[in-house]
Amino acid sequence: MESLLLQMGKRIYDRRKQLHMTQEALAEIAGLTPQTVSSAETGKKALRPENIIKLCTALDISCDYLLLGKTGNEDISRMQSRVSELNPDQYNALRGVIDNYLSGVLGNTEHKAQ
Repeated sequence: MESLLLQMGKRIYDRRKQLHMTQEALAEIAGLTPQTVSSAETGKKALRPENIIKLCTALDISCDYLLLGKTGNEDISRMQSRVSELNPDQYNALRGVIDNYLSGVLGNTEHKAQ
């Protein structure tokens, strides 16, 4: 269980940093104490189910991602919703970034924009 708590803590930490939030800001948004956020990030203490939900909501991630590290349909829907708000220039810029990233990660040019 310790390994699971450490993995969850890393996902919380990484997402919080990605959102440029302090532990205090995350705690305030989630309705938790900074100590709860700190304990969760370090994997020192298991979170109560209701606190998992609060953190996932505040971090805009799914519980599947937090608990298992798996991207699910909920995560994909959130991303699609955000992408649909982009104007055409922003969309094309994002598409180029994604195509380049996939080419680098997958080691092929199959995903290059035509």
